Amino acid sequence: MITLFTPESYWKLLLRETESSWEVVTLSILLTLLIFQVNRTHYKSIRQIFQVNNQARSSIMAGFSMAEPICLIENGKDGKLCVQPKALQILEQIGQRVVVVAVVGFYRTGKSYLMNQLAGKRNGFALGATIQSKTKGIWMWCVPHPVKKDHTLVLLDTEGLGDVEKGDQKNDTWIFSLAVLLSSMLVYNSMGTIDNDALQRLHYVTELTEHIKVKSQQDEYEDESTEFLRVFPSFVWSVRDFTLTLEHDGKPITADEYLNNALKLKPGHSKAVQMYNMPRSCLRNYFPTRKCFVFDRPARTEKMRILDTLSDADLDPSFVKQVREFCCHVFSTAESKTLKGGVHVTGTLLGNLAKIYVDAICSNQIPCLENAVLSLAQIQNAKAVVQAIDHYNAQMAERVAYPTESQEELSQIHHVVEKEALKILIDCSFKDDDQKYQQKFLLSLDEMYAGILRKNIEESKKACESIIKHVFQPLEDQLGSGRYVSRGGYKAFCADMQRFINRYRSTPGKGVQAEEALKKYLDGKKAFQDSILTADQSLTEAERQIQAELAKAQALEQQHRTETEMNNMYEKLLKDQEQSYNEFTQQLMQKMEEDGQNAAKEYDRVLAAKLKEQEDLLSQNFNEKSELMQQSIDALKQEKKAMESNKPSMLGNVLESVGTVALFLPGPISKVIGVASLLGSRFLK
Repeated sequence: MITLFTPESYWKLLLRETESSWEVVTLSILLTLLIFQVNRTHYKSIRQIFQVNNQARSSIMAGFSMAEPICLIENGKDGKLCVQPKALQILEQIGQRVVVVAVVGFYRTGKSYLMNQLAGKRNGFALGATIQSKTKGIWMWCVPHPVKKDHTLVLLDTEGLGDVEKGDQKNDTWIFSLAVLLSSMLVYNSMGTIDNDALQRLHYVTELTEHIKVKSQQDEYEDESTEFLRVFPSFVWSVRDFTLTLEHDGKPITADEYLNNALKLKPGHSKAVQMYNMPRSCLRNYFPTRKCFVFDRPARTEKMRILDTLSDADLDPSFVKQVREFCCHVFSTAESKTLKGGVHVTGTLLGNLAKIYVDAICSNQIPCLENAVLSLAQIQNAKAVVQAIDHYNAQMAERVAYPTESQEELSQIHHVVEKEALKILIDCSFKDDDQKYQQKFLLSLDEMYAGILRKNIEESKKACESIIKHVFQPLEDQLGSGRYVSRGGYKAFCADMQRFINRYRSTPGKGVQAEEALKKYLDGKKAFQDSILTADQSLTEAERQIQAELAKAQALEQQHRTETEMNNMYEKLLKDQEQSYNEFTQQLMQKMEEDGQNAAKEYDRVLAAKLKEQEDLLSQNFNEKSELMQQSIDALKQEKKAMESNKPSMLGNVLESVGTVALFLPGPISKVIGVASLLGSRFLK
């Protein structure tokens, strides 16, 4: 009998009783999910469960080759930033959504240790044991997300701020800005306490507006904080070597309350008050959520130099527990990275995004979020078209055995593969507002399917000719010997011909040109048939006339069969056309609905952050600031309402713009099957 835990109780058990090793935590999570998902009565032993679980874990780990972190953005000795090609190649292979956690802070504050813990390793990111900063630029480590299925956890360890050997504050600001732009959760690591000095050292936050531009054309009166809230990561302040007691006015408080108290604003308008409030206001207004963790000192001083070699038993138990709580918070709350509008970022998009931002910085430009998204969309959409086309070509080549027995068989394969290719296109593309890339794919799909139709027809012709040659060979032999040029020869010829026709029609593998090929063969024997009829002296003139009329009727029947075969193909292709349009419309509507939901979530997230900030302002009697906040909230609500009301018209515009190519088949098909003209479509006007 296996006792099942609830997910909540199991996490508590992990926090209290397991080792901190990521492998142990992940194994336990997988085991829990496995026990919940399978019928437990089928398991005869715990050993069986672990065997299956190990197979599942090996499967999940497959495809991830990063045994250690590599440099994503190099910070050269000349201070010039450069994205490393090897890191881009790794990100290019990650088609999953990514949860990006970046750590920033002053050098020698233990940032890398936390990143290693999130990766489930004791070492990886360089810790160092001297006063020199080890991490230069931004280093990346991609691992399977231990909690979120089909997500990759991307850890970014940044160069320490304030490195005396570097002496370039501007370079620090760019590193900080890139961490903000690329991450979905930003961990700020500091030592000691959160006091005014600590907040003033966080001047990088106040400089974000100087180093990050939201729009290429910024409205002078537009609330910039709203735009930052849309795309900025959640914020976690990690306070290391914390020695104070978490109390306020003699009452115990949480770490979050400790941070919120430190971020309270001062009333007044003097320069000193403005300088005091500036970093606090930026943290409150730019980041959608805030969280704080305090950590005891890990171990005694002599052990701190070898921290990456110590086991949990060698560390302070309170510190071990605090690290576990920190990791669990990151795993459970850090969201996948998104762009404005709620567009989810994959590893491929993240690599391109990093390159776009770094290229802008190296060109002495301010990274613009709006321009970056547009550039990213162009890169990604072009790639999505190629991926969809490649998938269609590869799968059709693999699944279609030429010639298909019928057009129905080919159409069914086409619909399945077309659906898959459309999904790749629509899932992997975004912000194709003028439908340029969708139209490009549809036109390419048109040509590809037309080529497949042509090949299927040609292969069918070849197969039919081969079968005809084999089946009718005895008839050819008899014709060559002159057997039918005799009394009663015509009836013998007709009987043999019908027998071979029946054998031909019963032979499989002819494809879509069976009757067309047979008609061509029979037309070629018309002269022989007429000459045999004329030479048969056993027939009277009246009988000869009857046989001639019967031959005409048989020819007309064959003509009818051929036309029926062609019309059936034509009608099936018209259905293909309509089904293609319906499939495209359905997937596009589904994608637009998902995009609308993601955008709505973004609005709700920003609204929640602003409402919470307004509540805090009212509690501190900042009535004037609260009224300004209300104006921003009202504008945001109105914007959301307008977006939702515009959904139907947006969909109509999209469908109208792609309608001229969505029903694409008749043009090429008229050339493929030799139909002079096809019926018009209401979608092709």
